Amino acid sequence: MKLKKYDLEGKELEEVSVDEKLLKVSVNQQLIKDYVVAVRKNARQWSANTKGRSEIALSNSKPHPQKGTGRARQGCIKTSQYRKGAVVFGPKPKFDQHVKINKKERRAAIHFLLAQKVTDGNMRLLKLKELKEPKTKSVCKFLDAAGLKDKKVLFLCDDAEKTQKERSNFYLSMRNIPGTRFMPIGSISGYDLMRTQEVVVIDSAQKELMQAMGSK
Repeated sequence: MKLKKYDLEGKELEEVSVDEKLLKVSVNQQLIKDYVVAVRKNARQWSANTKGRSEIALSNSKPHPQKGTGRARQGCIKTSQYRKGAVVFGPKPKFDQHVKINKKERRAAIHFLLAQKVTDGNMRLLKLKELKEPKTKSVCKFLDAAGLKDKKVLFLCDDAEKTQKERSNFYLSMRNIPGTRFMPIGSISGYDLMRTQEVVVIDSAQKELMQAMGSK
């Protein structure tokens, strides 16, 4: 398999070969499902909180006499049928709901999903030249030329300090484009890969990409 490399103008420069061994990965589909479900569960805050009757700062007296009015008896105005009353069976902050994900399972899932993007032809490389200033038009031009317009595109970069300025200007150039996201390749999760249609890897992160796919 080969990955096509483009420049920021959308011109195809070359094709980069990917070792076939890195693409031959077999993972149990249940492992992928369990991993993604765990990622989604761990993203929840579990901070929803509602007040019960004992927490409402209102009077405990009856709103009207229990007998003689012809109306239904009411205990107090803290009950749920009154305005500003308590919530019945409402959510409360829960105990730690974190689901542990084994490192080997996480690596195997990400490896499989990256290999799938390569084999399906949904991954490209981008030779990023230094941008003197943020310019959204330049990224839009690349997306049009590469056939990625109106698609969900994930841009992956490296974490090296020497490319920090280039990354910063590129991020500022693409952050307003709908459907695009930008993150370091070391921070991706399987859920990020599953929810995107196309992956564009900046050429400075090519080595990290191969390492994420099992290369030594």
